[in-house]
Amino acid sequence: AIDIANKHVKSKNRSAPVSDNVYLLLLVKLYRYLARRTDSNFNKVVLKRLYMSRVNRPPVSLSRLASLTKNATAKTAVVIGTITDDERMDVVPKMSVAALRVTKGARARILNAGGEVLTLDQLAQRAPTGSNCVLLRGERNAREAVKHFGKAPGTPGSSTKPYVRSKGRKFERARGRRASRGFKN
Repeated sequence: AIDIANKHVKSKNRSAPVSDNVYLLLLVKLYRYLARRTDSNFNKVVLKRLYMSRVNRPPVSLSRLASLTKNATAKTAVVIGTITDDERMDVVPKMSVAALRVTKGARARILNAGGEVLTLDQLAQRAPTGSNCVLLRGERNAREAVKHFGKAPGTPGSSTKPYVRSKGRKFERARGRRASRGFKN
């Protein structure tokens, strides 16, 4: 027999949320049951996303929701994260959304447009297998911190944002930043 050393093989994926938020843990309990007892992939994905850290649950704005659901108006948009308001948007279309959290402004605008806002446990009662639902998520790399990642700022071909004390004429604007001061990368 081939001896396969499985003693120290460990899954890198989370099998439970790190958060001790009781409401999140109740949702996990519910979706663990649904993921096990239904053969719906939707529930497995929702459960996996409930385990995720906050950085991996980026927010979705109303404008993004509207553009992503314009062809699926009869479906419920599901976001395992926060739905935020977008003040640049004049008219919010009627939509049905379910999310972990909806900001006060976004909730008011969705309800004013004749839409509805569900919690995930209400969604589980209405669509236990995720039928007529569209699962959406935000842009993970839209965080300000991500702009600072990558090739070091100041090296040729780099567009990484430097960590600067202040944004002004005197701060990282001279040598290496413009041709009139030595060189420009």
